[in-house]
Amino acid sequence: MVFKQYVFTSGFICWMLLITILSLYSFEGFDTQKISIPHLDKLVHFVFYFIAAILGSMLIKERTKGQFNLLGTVIISMVVVIIYGIVIEVIQNTFTNYRSGDLYDVLANSLGAFFGGGIIFILFLGKTPLKWKD
Repeated sequence: MVFKQYVFTSGFICWMLLITILSLYSFEGFDTQKISIPHLDKLVHFVFYFIAAILGSMLIKERTKGQFNLLGTVIISMVVVIIYGIVIEVIQNTFTNYRSGDLYDVLANSLGAFFGGGIIFILFLGKTPLKWKD
């Protein structure tokens, strides 16, 4: 089955679609004022891009069978995810009248990507039973 072969590829694509939809959707009409946690939106941005960087790194590992080195993979994943987050913020600011781009969202996205990449790097560094190459 092809899906089993490309679990992380499918997961990454679905995750990025979810981020895109939730980032560009208008939540007008939803009563979001009941949840009053300071900076909750920044935490959500962090988590979205933390998971995206992990899935992106695993996608590259899956597609290259671990032949691309760990550090290069993590850096590529983080850069792609961070650029994607910046593009989404620009789209929000430029093409919607119900969302606005925010530099603090970009910062939260970037921190999430860095931490996600860091987790992958630590998990596969060689001091754990996880192996980067298949």
